[in-house]
Amino acid sequence: APYLAGPEEVTDTEMVHAFAPGATLDVILTPPNTATSPATFAAAMTKTIQEGTARHAAVISMSASVGEHFLTHAEVARMHVALERARDQHVTVATSSGDSGAIATFFGPPVQVSMPTSDPLVLGVGGTILDAKPDGKYLGEMGWNDNTEASGGGYSTLFRRPSYQDGLPRARATRGVPDVAANADGLNAMATVNSYGQLRSDSGTSSSAPLWGGVIALADQQAGRHLGFINPALYAIARGPAYHRAFHDVITGDNSVIWPTGVYTGYNAGPGWDPVTGLGSPNAQYLVPLLARTVRSGPAAGRGSR
Repeated sequence: APYLAGPEEVTDTEMVHAFAPGATLDVILTPPNTATSPATFAAAMTKTIQEGTARHAAVISMSASVGEHFLTHAEVARMHVALERARDQHVTVATSSGDSGAIATFFGPPVQVSMPTSDPLVLGVGGTILDAKPDGKYLGEMGWNDNTEASGGGYSTLFRRPSYQDGLPRARATRGVPDVAANADGLNAMATVNSYGQLRSDSGTSSSAPLWGGVIALADQQAGRHLGFINPALYAIARGPAYHRAFHDVITGDNSVIWPTGVYTGYNAGPGWDPVTGLGSPNAQYLVPLLARTVRSGPAAGRGSR
């Protein structure tokens, strides 16, 4: 078949369903040549955003990205136009920040962040290492890093700093990535079932992005409408008194990585927003109803899409 559901699609679908079992899921498959070059990658991601928007999705969750350095201005512009359309249709677009730390993408160096995550219209999701008891009691988190893979994060060379990041202690003149994070550590991951029916642990920001997709779907359901572009609302919550109830602020870890061509120095996590774990991971029990109340615009809730 020209289109096949591989481990990436299966994992995303299971993750979203686990967190938001009442959501309707549409899986948008990409051609098998998607990862052969940055150009085909960019085209496939742009088409996915367009298709999800055309289907009136509430949330588009994408576990794929490509370094800004590898894209042409035209490719970036086409993707941004697709994201503007998604925003105008009240679609939340959540994407993974990448699993290669400071170099963001499996296509390799230099130090960079990835698209579409670095676009200010996207909710960029990084990774953490979660420490919890067997009964699920939360103990703590740090930035995900196993030396050769780590939470993608840093500062864009293409987009100016969006207003929702103004005033952050670690903000720079350009867009900072990621916005938020969630568990990406395979040793403490959620169990998923692969295409052979075998249990496996999931890992990487390919796991944390659909986790956030499920959280947003729950907030959409509670609000009874599409919350759409939620970045300003999330940062507003983080600036307020509810921050440490709605988020787990991740303050330790870094995203420096070892690559065959050397060590690439990244950034450190710290209090508040940082370019490794963003605002932190969700305390969904508190964040979901708060987010549903905070975002004030959007049509009646409908279908979800990846």
